[in-house]
Amino acid sequence: MTVLLEKRRLIVSPGLVPAQQRREDKFGHPKDVDVDLTIGLINNMPDAALKATERQFMRLLRQAAGDIRIDFHCFSLASVSRSQSATARVEGQYTDIADLGRLPIDGLIVTGAEPHAASLNDEAYWRDLTGIIDWAKDNTRSTIWSCLAAHAAVLYLDGVERHRLETKCSGVYDCINISSHWLMKGLPSPFKIAHSRLNELRADELTEKGYHLLSQSVKGGVDCFAKDFGSQFIFFQGHPEYEALSLEREYLRDISRFLGGERDRYPGIPVGYFDAETEQRLLAFAERAQTERRPALSTELPERNLRQDIATGAAATVMFRNWLAFLFERATVPSPAIST
Repeated sequence: MTVLLEKRRLIVSPGLVPAQQRREDKFGHPKDVDVDLTIGLINNMPDAALKATERQFMRLLRQAAGDIRIDFHCFSLASVSRSQSATARVEGQYTDIADLGRLPIDGLIVTGAEPHAASLNDEAYWRDLTGIIDWAKDNTRSTIWSCLAAHAAVLYLDGVERHRLETKCSGVYDCINISSHWLMKGLPSPFKIAHSRLNELRADELTEKGYHLLSQSVKGGVDCFAKDFGSQFIFFQGHPEYEALSLEREYLRDISRFLGGERDRYPGIPVGYFDAETEQRLLAFAERAQTERRPALSTELPERNLRQDIATGAAATVMFRNWLAFLFERATVPSPAIST
């Protein structure tokens, strides 16, 4: 499978096919190659995570695709604030979001974005994001809404408000499969999923509005849920796409922001993520950092080792395999004949 993320660089693997994003033929499929599914990723993650998010979802699709051949396109909302270099990457290597409707998108993945406003509908990208929500209902077979995008979607669709957490939900959580939904087929229970968020959606408020809870965690709350809007909408509060070091990078970023005076509270250690000895070293460093608070202290962070049992990728691969199988089945079922 080959996936074209950049216009002139192919990533080769046995199940994806080039997205064919040359300016002169942006929407044509590669010659002599049949395409089974067209998948779009609307990547709204902050600049530091832009490339990593592409890579993470690429890896998941590659692992999950099997014999399904995928035409993969990246997009980003124009209203998401970006640095000059990130803007250049999006303009040069992503498909223009204005052209989304010209592609036969089977499945769409929409990521969250870095929050800036207290209320989601005050975010600069709110209007563009709600436009994508409306479009996806009528133009995709299924759409995955990740983290902040999930919070925004349920607020817009059904008025379900997120709630601010006292402390950040960060770590690898044991999630229980509580549904026979097709997305959960073949998943063990419990399974591990990474979460990283400052807010939560509550189970009772979701079920009251007709959302189907698929998995949850005793410590992390609601994990995955779904609702049929014509398109099958799947919502992740967590980050099944995260790689092993993703949470560590976020934790170190938050420490640096604290030491530099950009945040008031020192970040908590991600739950179920570092081994016991590392946690003790990090707790000792946290006490020192809150006493000696200065940016240069970040160079003295202790050695860190992850736990051996944090492999979240296995569950994510199963879910994405089920998602692609659902899309493929819907794409290959003939439309019913129209009687005259």
